[in-house]
Amino acid sequence: MSEEDGLRVSPRVLIPAEDLQEAFIRSGGPGGQNVNKVATAVQLRFDARRSRALSDEVAVRLMKLAGSRATKAGEILIEASRFRTQERNREDARERLATLIREALVPPPPPRKKTKPSKGAVERRLSAKKGRSEIKKGRGRIED
Repeated sequence: MSEEDGLRVSPRVLIPAEDLQEAFIRSGGPGGQNVNKVATAVQLRFDARRSRALSDEVAVRLMKLAGSRATKAGEILIEASRFRTQERNREDARERLATLIREALVPPPPPRKKTKPSKGAVERRLSAKKGRSEIKKGRGRIED
């Protein structure tokens, strides 16, 4: 995946490279002297609201799915510092963004329609209950 062609999310969706901004920052945590000198963590920014690669509905779903990773300005911010090299963290951040966008591309299922049992079904159920009740009433002690 080269930087010129952007980020391929699905066969039909390609995020242009100009919609993605990457910044390399120093990552925290253990790592000895290297962690204080080398900026290996990646901050990937994607402006979902302004991107022409995604429809408005998909962008809205993406912002909901992103949760705390989404800013009020409509950007999605992904930080990756799992690995020790810039390149691996960059790939990780891009893959996480692609996964998030793939989830947003799937439309939600239609809302459930409430159904009502037919009059005949209600009558059958009640008569079955009555029959069962009669059977159980007949199981008591027999008195002379």
